[in-house]
Amino acid sequence: MTGLAVLIPLALGMGALGLAAFFWAMKSGQYDDMDGAAHRVLLEDDDLD
Repeated sequence: MTGLAVLIPLALGMGALGLAAFFWAMKSGQYDDMDGAAHRVLLEDDDLD
């Protein structure tokens, strides 16, 4: 029972930390251009020679 008293707050804290990291990534623009990288993979660069 004392293990649960430690593990439950630890799990909630880690979940809150992950949620805060996700919101930080959203705020800093990490997910603004989701299609750009996918299109760049398909483009051919002629300058590589």
